[in-house]
Amino acid sequence: MSVCRADSLGGRAAIVGIGATEFSKDSGRSELKLAVEAVRAALDDAGLTPADVDGLVTFTMDTSPEITVAQAAGMGELSFFSRIHYGGGAACATVQQAALAVASGVADVVVCYRAFNERSGRRFGSGVRHREPTAEGTALGWNLPFGLLTPASWVAMAAQRYLHTYNLTPEAFGHVAVTDRRHAARNPAAYFYEKPITLADHAASRWIVEPLRLLDCCQETDGGQAIVVTSAERARDLPRPPAVIIAAAQGAGRAQEQMTSFYRDGLTGLPEMDVVARQLWRTSGLAPADIDVGILYDHFTPFVLMQLEEFGFCGAGEAADFVADDALPLNTHGGQLGEAYLHGMNGIAEAVRQIRGTSVNQIPGAARTLVTAGTGVPTSGLILGTDGG
Repeated sequence: MSVCRADSLGGRAAIVGIGATEFSKDSGRSELKLAVEAVRAALDDAGLTPADVDGLVTFTMDTSPEITVAQAAGMGELSFFSRIHYGGGAACATVQQAALAVASGVADVVVCYRAFNERSGRRFGSGVRHREPTAEGTALGWNLPFGLLTPASWVAMAAQRYLHTYNLTPEAFGHVAVTDRRHAARNPAAYFYEKPITLADHAASRWIVEPLRLLDCCQETDGGQAIVVTSAERARDLPRPPAVIIAAAQGAGRAQEQMTSFYRDGLTGLPEMDVVARQLWRTSGLAPADIDVGILYDHFTPFVLMQLEEFGFCGAGEAADFVADDALPLNTHGGQLGEAYLHGMNGIAEAVRQIRGTSVNQIPGAARTLVTAGTGVPTSGLILGTDGG
């Protein structure tokens, strides 16, 4: 089984282009237009044209199908198109799919994209709405009658247990929010540019679902982000320094559900991210001490702490102090709490900027970045670097 051994994908593909629309609360245009704008911006950044693209990857929740985006962006024939399930858990997996296609020769240039009007249109934070019955949706039926109707309410169950187990207060989560907003305040592309917060601000923000406050929850954003992937060989001839895909992984844990995995042995960790972590470390041959920047999916602050612990950056219950000490540069774009909520795709772009040396919050000498996708759901992760080793 792949979860027991290293894979051979590392070093064979690279991210060579990133592009985004502005991040707003009311884009004033269709999600298809946002997708095409982001895709074209990423291709321009890569020094490529729509005619060079023969593959596209997106999310199942995306309303702009690959073939429609190809047509609207002026692309020609496609030899590969794919969609990844499970919302934000798909983010890094889109790049993994692209790398697999490139490494196997199925495609030469693959663009990954995510675009939605998640503030002015459909709002994921509003919770469950009418949907067609599915087998996986049955799990929600055990929780909805008791008032667990939104992502915040689902995460609050695990967050409360985490605080109880490690004898912590909600201030533990505030360190993540303060760190993200500090970086967002220096990022002109961030919605919360020039708007840092303090722990006191965090503690004063209103309750959403105890123990989660407003500033523990990511924002809702209109916008698009795209990523261009090609072979490591071709990347060397393109204008931007490549971010080589050192390792990529997906993960689902035992008793996995979509954000309601309440029947596991414990609620203080993220077993799906443990699967991803083991694969990334095994395939890359790296360890936490080798990572220069962490871009960790931050739809809710408690799950950032749990991710740090699953990856072995610190011990169980120690992540709040780890973040407070700035032991690892974290979410240097401002994260989804501070920059924008694009289901993690903007985090991948920031990891690329750190490798290129172009981040507004650049970490000197950054050569290895860890990126993660959505937590509480089947998820994915990447390690990007300046080379394949």
